[in-house]
Amino acid sequence: MADEVKHAASARDDVVDDKEQLTVNAAGTVVDHGLHRQLKQRQMNMIALGGVIGASIWYGVGALVCFIIMGINIFFVMQCIGELATLYPSAGAFTEHCGRFVDGSVAVSLGWNYWYLWAINLAAEYNLIAVVLGYWTDKVPDYGWILMAWAFYQGIGLLGIIVFGEVEFWLALIKIVFVLVTFLLSILCNTGAIGGDYVGFRYWSNPGPVINGINGFGKSFVLSAVYYSGTELVAITAGESRNPHRAVPSAIRKTLYRVVFIYWGIMFFASIAVSARDEDLLTGTSRAGASPFAIMLQHAGWKHGPDLINAFIFIATFSASNSSIYIASRTLKALADQRRAPNIRSIASNLVGLIGLTTISEGGGKVFGYLTTLIGAGSLIAWSLIGITHLRFRKAWRLQGFTEKDLPFKAFLYPYGTWIVAIFNPFLVIIQGYATLLTPWSPVDFVFSYVILVLFVVLTVFWKLYHKTKLVDLATVNLHEGRREVLAQDDDEERPGLTRRAMNAVRSRLSSS
Repeated sequence: MADEVKHAASARDDVVDDKEQLTVNAAGTVVDHGLHRQLKQRQMNMIALGGVIGASIWYGVGALVCFIIMGINIFFVMQCIGELATLYPSAGAFTEHCGRFVDGSVAVSLGWNYWYLWAINLAAEYNLIAVVLGYWTDKVPDYGWILMAWAFYQGIGLLGIIVFGEVEFWLALIKIVFVLVTFLLSILCNTGAIGGDYVGFRYWSNPGPVINGINGFGKSFVLSAVYYSGTELVAITAGESRNPHRAVPSAIRKTLYRVVFIYWGIMFFASIAVSARDEDLLTGTSRAGASPFAIMLQHAGWKHGPDLINAFIFIATFSASNSSIYIASRTLKALADQRRAPNIRSIASNLVGLIGLTTISEGGGKVFGYLTTLIGAGSLIAWSLIGITHLRFRKAWRLQGFTEKDLPFKAFLYPYGTWIVAIFNPFLVIIQGYATLLTPWSPVDFVFSYVILVLFVVLTVFWKLYHKTKLVDLATVNLHEGRREVLAQDDDEERPGLTRRAMNAVRSRLSSS
């Protein structure tokens, strides 16, 4: 290995592609647009399974059917992402793909939308930290918890991708274990093994699986969008994967288990754990609230059960906040690389997270509701553009003489799944705030429902008029630039750097491009 590192150091200057900014450093690590490709396949697989699973999955209660429908939607979103990210793995992911196959002005709006989506998500996580810790003590004000969390993550953000990957691997594994324990506790409480009271499906009949009629059903769609947001993290991490050609498809396939067993499972058990009208649930007027599973254990007579669930929630928040900063910083870097944003990255993202401080007087529950609406709308916009971008890419692929057999990863049920993504998500973006127009009209809720969409449209129009961007010509777009098919060999996965064989493969790839 010493000889290989020495060989890598001597070859550093000639293993470079100025156009694509791809180099190999002295340690044998591929550096791609300033980012070190050090994420291993096991890390990406675990991030796909449990990454960005936040505390909200132990808090939110929604209609199970909404989560099933949205789960099918996100499965097809990930199929679109898998095809594009495997072929063109970059930290900018679908924001870069959009500019490449749709329009530069739309890509700018998508990139900024995705950035402030995760900056807002970070604010929501900080706010939720205050809610969680407020359950244990009221001695510390909300802003105190938020400021302490902000300072901690500011320090974490200075560490490299290898630390992020390893931390997320273990945290994702722990969260999955927590989810399984939650399922087990739900079964024991529901059947009367804990508490002695058989519950069964009584809450499905009283008050019923959906409360507040069609309005409650609609809000559940927005909530489910928030739950599933971050599933696309795999596309972002592809830009720092050691072997994206193999790791991305593997991670994409793991998302099916995430959707079915984690999200559908957590919603099913939440629906039978507690009544949706339980006054102890987190609501818009509560400053602190318990999750349905904490209430379930409390009703079963386990005095310290809620403390256990709160510990689960705190760990999940720790991971989700870390991931939010990572996604926001990588998205902002991709925008900066294309001169669409200042190069300020994670610091700016973490600062925006402090917006949670501006509304602490409203109470944790109400702030959580407002931020949830913003995150849900932003996620739906991003997924809409992912579907449209994939359709445009496939058309370019076909126009330039390529076939589906030439793709390293093929989207399942194309084009039907992609059309579902491209039509269903814009529809939800438009109708998700309709309830705010009903009597009595709620102007504040209306603004929070549609401000993200308005910002997206305004920024797109401004950028298009100012920079005079045009719809991409699919017959001439470069389909070779940005491909990263050979970066590491399969048997080099756990080594700290490239072996001589893999380095020669990179050199061969660069010299032929």
